[in-house]
Amino acid sequence: MKKYLVIGNPIEHSLSPLIHNHWMKKYRLFDSIYEKRKVEGKELKNIVKEIRDDKIVGVNVTVPFKKLIIPFLDKLDFTAKKTESVNTLFKIKDKVVGYNTDREGFALTMRELFPDPNDSVMPRALHGKNIFILGAGGVTSSIIDSLQHESAKIFLRNRTKKKAEELKKKYAEVEVLDWGKRPSTCDIVINTTSIGLTKNEKINIDFSDCGEDKDKLFYDLIYNPKETNFLKEARLRGNNTMNGQKMFLNQAIYSFNLWTNITPEIDDEVIKLLD
Repeated sequence: MKKYLVIGNPIEHSLSPLIHNHWMKKYRLFDSIYEKRKVEGKELKNIVKEIRDDKIVGVNVTVPFKKLIIPFLDKLDFTAKKTESVNTLFKIKDKVVGYNTDREGFALTMRELFPDPNDSVMPRALHGKNIFILGAGGVTSSIIDSLQHESAKIFLRNRTKKKAEELKKKYAEVEVLDWGKRPSTCDIVINTTSIGLTKNEKINIDFSDCGEDKDKLFYDLIYNPKETNFLKEARLRGNNTMNGQKMFLNQAIYSFNLWTNITPEIDDEVIKLLD
């Protein structure tokens, strides 16, 4: 049996097994199974060893290990190296390679959200926007990297300011804000933190001045639960909202293709599994 995993801590919320096992069944990969495993940081080295020893074929990596896994890998693809963020593992010949499919997953989501037939990279609708990103964790660099080609202004805030400053060293166009601060104008607000995975968690930022404005997008990378308090408050204010479901599915397409050489389809069945 070919074994695949998603690892993280916490991991209970992950719906990756539902999606990948569905695709494995649909494309008749009956010798394959995808599971989730809660791990500690001290176990990362052994996870990589299991891939090297062919006990595991492929692994998805989620919070908080997207950067912590890197020292144990033999090689990184271009995007993983640039962003210092890995969400997919696969052995090529005798080397365990770290890939980043988050960046293209987010970029594809933005292209779907803001259709622009004249721009195949990122939609012109993002040009000149003030984008406020909450959090500086493993996936944040992927988000920034996909946006940096635009004339958008990117503001970044993280509880530990040092982590945000480290990202600014890589992405000069980012402006780091102190904890408790926010831009005077926000066109798009993106939550990359894990705040919201638990039912009663709230992001304590006042966005009341954004009320009744459908042009303002509040985007949460969390997809389970489907509506965090961050998104609920935005919806009740009258803002446009989107959770991380599409990005989750889009990055999963790239991972699945990397492992199997099959490009899976996001059909109604897949959407129903997440609902």
